Amino acid sequence: MFAVAGLFVAGLASCKKDHTCTCTISGNTSTTTFSDSKKKDAQDACDALSTSASILGGSCSLD
Repeated sequence: MFAVAGLFVAGLASCKKDHTCTCTISGNTSTTTFSDSKKKDAQDACDALSTSASILGGSCSLD
């Protein structure tokens, strides 16, 4: 029973990790790291960065 509970807790803890958003604008590349975040939250933040970058002809993607 404790082993199952341990696996459950470990599974929840692994939902959050560091995610990196890489943006390229006019040939220049920069990265932003979202520490200890859920993938969906990091993707939403990276999409917002991409929207801003697109104004300057650039784009961003979550690695």
